[in-house]
Amino acid sequence: MAQSTRSNYSSTRAVWKGAVNFGLVHIPIGLYSATSSSDTDFNWLDKRTLQPVGYKRINKATEEELKPSEIVKGVEYENGKYVVLTEEEIMAAFPKLTRAIEIEAFIDVDEIPFIYLEKPYYTAPLNGGEKTYALLREALKKSNKVGISRIVIQTKQHLALLIPCGRALILNLLRWGGEIRPFEALNLPPLDPRDAGIKASEIRMALALINEMTQPWDADQFRNSFQDEIHRLLETKIQARDAQALRHEPNVLPSRSGSEVMDLTTLLERSLLGRNERPRKSVSRQEENMPSRAPRNKASQGARRHSSNAATAAQGKFH
Repeated sequence: MAQSTRSNYSSTRAVWKGAVNFGLVHIPIGLYSATSSSDTDFNWLDKRTLQPVGYKRINKATEEELKPSEIVKGVEYENGKYVVLTEEEIMAAFPKLTRAIEIEAFIDVDEIPFIYLEKPYYTAPLNGGEKTYALLREALKKSNKVGISRIVIQTKQHLALLIPCGRALILNLLRWGGEIRPFEALNLPPLDPRDAGIKASEIRMALALINEMTQPWDADQFRNSFQDEIHRLLETKIQARDAQALRHEPNVLPSRSGSEVMDLTTLLERSLLGRNERPRKSVSRQEENMPSRAPRNKASQGARRHSSNAATAAQGKFH
């Protein structure tokens, strides 16, 4: 199976090189991807020959195939009405390319809601910038602040925050303010618990249940079960060398009917009683059915645990 092997460690190839500037301090850095996708890439294939299927540029009204030279870019401003922009006009609107991350302000880490976080990158010092890098990292830690800046990556401008995470400074891209939709139109319960009809006893039991279920963060406990199952199925088909002879029946969880609505107090009491009757460390049915993972050496496990704990310590302050 042609599948890339993704490392548990960050890439050592910089996707961006430049510098962080705040005041008169200049820190040369490289930007490195901090994430990797766990998605499976499905290709379109010809059912008869299993040859890859490509894409054609088709006029949706006439179904006529077009050449690249016959296509322009436009933005729909009303139903069926478009404004056409030339390549020159689009290029002129691109932000000015710069190799500097100018910190515009420092903000309390607790003031940034999770909803604005988009994509993290590791930063690392370049060209002897280790001392100033460590200085900014320690100052942010002690002040409980994050740096807010703008950065241009591949001609696209992003809002970003710089936050300490263990030995590293993380540059986390943020969504722009106008990209977050307000929730006022949603049917949400009142903010005051009494107005929402919540009893004091129900709050106490909910807190007790949360306390019972609280555990240290370990990313390895939460795995993408869909990808695990897809990879297991692919390996089985490849080994059998007969994909058509194999069939997979998905597990269907029983749904709860609407007639089984219980009182909130009863549900909380049952939840607490159930957890007290079970041992603290239990293996879930899903974990029992999961394929075994290849053993990792202690150094790899330690590095992964250190990275996870450091990220949690920094990002756990967000609300």
